[in-house]
Amino acid sequence: MDNIAEILGEKNSDSKQKKRDIELSTPADFTPPEELYKDLIDKIRTYHPSTDISMIEKAYKVASKAHEGQLRKSGEPYIMHPLCVAIILAELELDKETIVAGILHDVVEDTVMTSEEIAKEFSEEVAFLVEGVTKLTRLKMTTDKIEVQAENLRKMFLSMAKDIRVILIKLADRLHNLRTLQYQTPAKQIEKARETMDIYAPIAHRLGISKIKVELDDLSMSYLMPEVYADLKKQIDDRLVEREAYIKRIVADVKKHIDNAGLEAEIDGRVKHFFSIYKKMKNQNKTLDQIYDIFAVRIKVETVRDCYSALGIIHEMYKPIPGRFKDYIAMPKPNMYQSLHTTLIGPEGQPFEIQIRTYEMHRTAEYGIAAHWKYKENISGTVMQKEEEKLSWLRQILEWQRDTDDNKEFMNFVKTDLDLFAEHVYCFTPAGDVKNLPSGSTPIDFAYAIHTAVGNKMVGARINGRQVPIDTKLSNGDRVEIITSQNSAGPSRDWLNIVKSTQAKTKINQWFKHQFKDENISRGRELILGYCKSKGIDFAKYNKPEYIEKILKKYNFQDWDSVMAAIGHGGIKEGQVINKLIEEYNKDQKEALANEDIIEEYSQKKMNRTHGQGGIVVKGVDDVAVRFSKCCSPVPGDEIVGFITRGRGISIHRTDCINVLCMSEADRARIIDAEWQENAVEANTYMTEINIYADDRNGILFDITKILSEANINVNSVNSRTSKQGKATITISFEIKSKEQLNSIISKIRNVDSIIDIERTAG
Repeated sequence: MDNIAEILGEKNSDSKQKKRDIELSTPADFTPPEELYKDLIDKIRTYHPSTDISMIEKAYKVASKAHEGQLRKSGEPYIMHPLCVAIILAELELDKETIVAGILHDVVEDTVMTSEEIAKEFSEEVAFLVEGVTKLTRLKMTTDKIEVQAENLRKMFLSMAKDIRVILIKLADRLHNLRTLQYQTPAKQIEKARETMDIYAPIAHRLGISKIKVELDDLSMSYLMPEVYADLKKQIDDRLVEREAYIKRIVADVKKHIDNAGLEAEIDGRVKHFFSIYKKMKNQNKTLDQIYDIFAVRIKVETVRDCYSALGIIHEMYKPIPGRFKDYIAMPKPNMYQSLHTTLIGPEGQPFEIQIRTYEMHRTAEYGIAAHWKYKENISGTVMQKEEEKLSWLRQILEWQRDTDDNKEFMNFVKTDLDLFAEHVYCFTPAGDVKNLPSGSTPIDFAYAIHTAVGNKMVGARINGRQVPIDTKLSNGDRVEIITSQNSAGPSRDWLNIVKSTQAKTKINQWFKHQFKDENISRGRELILGYCKSKGIDFAKYNKPEYIEKILKKYNFQDWDSVMAAIGHGGIKEGQVINKLIEEYNKDQKEALANEDIIEEYSQKKMNRTHGQGGIVVKGVDDVAVRFSKCCSPVPGDEIVGFITRGRGISIHRTDCINVLCMSEADRARIIDAEWQENAVEANTYMTEINIYADDRNGILFDITKILSEANINVNSVNSRTSKQGKATITISFEIKSKEQLNSIISKIRNVDSIIDIERTAG
């Protein structure tokens, strides 16, 4: 704890004046952090009375110190947010490690703390959870937003696969951010609401956490469709008293009959959430008055036997509507949801819905996977295996990640397939095994759900004993038999327009990639060699096993042929691969590389000594002028190299400088090793430059320069231009001590209203 305080104390020592300003600008009506923390502990005590809270208390102190001086858009101290996230996790009754990670979830991304420090002060487990929800801040901010979003999601899904609690923390984080979204700009509100509705609400649904999913849906709708939301809310409120009275009559009547039958049960009625009602109105093209099940009666009992007994009683009381009974107990939804649903004709001829479930089923319906992961260490391997099987959709996402390197294609899958599985058809193999598929699936989808080989060799299908066209839509309860032939020519490209499941599309695409792999490999090699020839690069120099290994790891390939095939079919650019090889080569060089003509200029120098100038140690030459290149503006903390210029000494570049990566073979011979001296930070300040991309508004430049002024940063120049679309590009040059200080400044500027992206100049 002392180490953390020491680390944070150094960084926050200049914030006394800011703290006074915070006290003046903070809203008077917020709950003090101390009270929120007490509420958190009280909630934990309700489900885990004997838990040791010392680690939670330590996390609270560390996070408070780390976020000291930071404000949310609402004006509240930033620590309020991680505490509220932790409270949501406590409402899901999660373990203390998850609670601790919830409190610390923003410290790596938004403060000076590192994952290593969290692991040391708490545990590797907590550090992994925090790292799992931390965005990939190293991505270039000029990258397409879809690319950035996709890379962050890829990381999150990989972390989820190792520990599902990662996504539980992320969902809690997103829920609290949506609860306070009113403080963001309209553009940011729409962006976050759309992302939530497309990705996070469907994930919550897949995990069965209706408690979070419902609120995410309704909050997102209120920002994406404010007029529709307000109108629907008013319509429901206007009918509320009348419909509540109707439901109360039914609840009383049902309770009387259930009690008379000797069943122990809890019975209540509720209004369905707004977004669910809106979807029904839209899908069925009906008005609110024509939607009869905006209210539902719920019956909770002890056992499955009691569920069916209650169903029998209900069907004796009211006439069931044909085709409106669903048995999710015998055939649970993929997200673990179990219940009996039946729609009935009630008093005065008005239809209504009843849901019947056990108390345990109700808990699973509310908390989903969280209800089962809570006590993971205490349940048997068999039970855990069954729970793991319920995450098959996550495995499909991971398979898709491995099979596509196109981020736009990956995002399209995430946005569509996550939601498609909300509606399923359940069909049977001839052996009686159940396959659940997206609504609208065909026998082709069914074949690939059995096995890739079955799909690839498919020539026909029978449904319920009758041969059918392969594009026939499947229905619940269908018995499907796939006809295969060893003489099959394989799938047709037309199948891609027929199948519904991404699993089938992926496997069909894989087949075509494999069939033409040799052609793609040859094409990839041609592109690589052509690229090197056009750039004057000696490919043989960089085509080494140790550098290729880095490529395979970076892009998740099994072998070099797979890289060539990916280049051949357009999955990855040849320039990306070559630049990565060159980057690894440069890192690996231990001796200075200089051409003979340049070395002769320094023949009288002592070639085996090092020289330090301006905080830089240049290996191999002495008494040479050192200057920092303006193209990439390196600062202490950046990886650097020297470049021997003609008559102007050594210029220092970042290793990721575009000018370094794109050098000709002749110029590469003039690269020389360089590193920062230990006293580089204390000895000098260093000029750097950043580009800020923002939605233009009055006062944005003032807000940005105020941050630099408060940090005592000396600004060299500010240039701003605005496009016809109202997008501002602001370029600022200023003096900085280190990369760490620069990252801190960038982090603060990112919190300014209307900021879209920030990047350092890199050549």
